Amino acid sequence: MPPVRRLGILTGGGDAPGLNAVIRAVVKSTCRRGIECVGIQDGFEGLLEPDRSRVLQPRDVTGILRLGGTILGTVNRGADPRRLVATSDGPKEYGVRVAEMAGRLGLDALVVVGGDGTLAIAYHLCTLGVPIVGVPKTIDNDIVGTESSFGFNSAVEYATDAIDRLHATAEAHHRILVVEVMGRYAGWIALYAGLAGGADAILIPEIPFDPHIVAERLLARERRGARFSVVVVAEGACPKGGSPAVTDPGGRGRLERLGGMGAEVCRLLAAETGKETRSVVLGHLQRGGQPTSTDRVLATRFGSYAVELAVRGRFGTMVAYDPPAIVARPLGEIVGKVRLVPVDSDLIQAAKAIGVTFGD
Repeated sequence: MPPVRRLGILTGGGDAPGLNAVIRAVVKSTCRRGIECVGIQDGFEGLLEPDRSRVLQPRDVTGILRLGGTILGTVNRGADPRRLVATSDGPKEYGVRVAEMAGRLGLDALVVVGGDGTLAIAYHLCTLGVPIVGVPKTIDNDIVGTESSFGFNSAVEYATDAIDRLHATAEAHHRILVVEVMGRYAGWIALYAGLAGGADAILIPEIPFDPHIVAERLLARERRGARFSVVVVAEGACPKGGSPAVTDPGGRGRLERLGGMGAEVCRLLAAETGKETRSVVLGHLQRGGQPTSTDRVLATRFGSYAVELAVRGRFGTMVAYDPPAIVARPLGEIVGKVRLVPVDSDLIQAAKAIGVTFGD
């Protein structure tokens, strides 16, 4: 296996707390090995033009461990790698063009940090001969093969803090407060934040809910003297026989955009219970801000191990957290799959045991 002398790194998809920690770890790890590290701007789009990359030195990543966002920028377009892009010599497949530019940059390896869409493109590029190591990134925690990904813990911490604050106003005004959190088609954020925040109902995509059951459970709380309730709703949750709320159907390389189920649950519960009901959407606040210490450590471990895999020539893999170790998973076993909350998980059983309803 030829030695890795020049390694590139890019960040793709939605931002997540901890991206800068990965970049920092990759830069520091490569420099200590005498490998030149090239930062590529704005995800794969940065590989379409030769002037959107720069060599990164340790001084370039000083102080970024605690920062949210990504110093390299990112593009969240869910691009199909088989789509055509305009080039000087005519239309060309996106993936082929990106692979050519990676070669022109003289990259012996490329670390790709991203979610399911970004990793799917990375896998396609591997089939075109690009030497890639993937790093999973998602606040949704829905990438298979890894127990957790950085960004998730930070999102849960923020959502939990918000639920704590909303408890106070719900109790003061004897209201039902509905909190919509991110997660797409997986209920990990809602489940963890709902449990940590003491929610009375948690509605997740994996368990279609009956609004009548939720309303009755909240009214039962009232009869016991609890005059307020907090309901946590995952953005991908849906009622029995219904479908998730969508704000943008997507298409042409854009992912379907979910949102609005919190408001719908608010409307349904107000009608069923007769109580004053309000909804709050946490939205992109869950993506922003400083990463937690847990995410800083996990991101650092991911970044350093990605360099190790590149040096060993173990391309076409993704770093993953298999407690207590960081391991490698084949990208081919990752892409096209979604890590959902098992409906028989101990987390759900524990929640039900203490009286939380999932509307089932």
